[in-house]
Amino acid sequence: MKFSHLHVHTQFSLLDGAASIQNLYKKAIADGMPALAISDHGNMFGAFEFVAEAYKNKDENGNLKVKPIVGCEFYITESRHQKTFTKELRDKRHHQILLAKNEQGYRNLVKLTSLGYIEGMYGKYPRIDKELILKYHEGLIATTCCLGASVPQAILRKGEEEGENEFKWWLNIFQDDYYVELQRHGMAEQDKVNEVLVKLARKYNVKIIASNDSHYVEQDDFNAHDILLCINTGEKQATPAFARFCR
Repeated sequence: MKFSHLHVHTQFSLLDGAASIQNLYKKAIADGMPALAISDHGNMFGAFEFVAEAYKNKDENGNLKVKPIVGCEFYITESRHQKTFTKELRDKRHHQILLAKNEQGYRNLVKLTSLGYIEGMYGKYPRIDKELILKYHEGLIATTCCLGASVPQAILRKGEEEGENEFKWWLNIFQDDYYVELQRHGMAEQDKVNEVLVKLARKYNVKIIASNDSHYVEQDDFNAHDILLCINTGEKQATPAFARFCR
């Protein structure tokens, strides 16, 4: 069975991703992956380089060795226009993977990322909201994403019923282009969420994909990425690594 990474952060996930685009393709080709996605946090800064690098790697028949899939992991907030918060009313954000499946999807990715910076920027986060998702979802593929996404967070914080309601909102918008994304990183919360996601996938006949929330290329790159993440979050390496993920 072929595997393709569809949840990938490059060095353009600033102070979060530690993978160069060139090295990602080398790894994908060496491992026989038919496709590779780019899904940097809140931006598409690496999209042109990502696609250009794919076209540098062709087989003897002139076909791409690895199909490039352009996407983004967005920051979703309740209202992108709200810019005033307190300790009691915090800026709550959820992660959301969106992948372009055609030219219209690519154009909508560009629109969403641009509006995230123009209308939704707060602190270092270019945020969008469900109003924009409703307007610019055509040609896009959505997944349940990581633990920091709205469906997993609803399951963990509010229970299965609320998780299912949130799941149905996304399914209603994206329909056949909505996928359950399963990740296994040895976390108890992830195991709990995965169990519910599998039930929802079966109940609503939604396809399942496996991902790794990739932030670096080789296992030996872990420590370098961990240091980068500590710089980003202000944490120490003594803090368990998983506690710094999905921010």
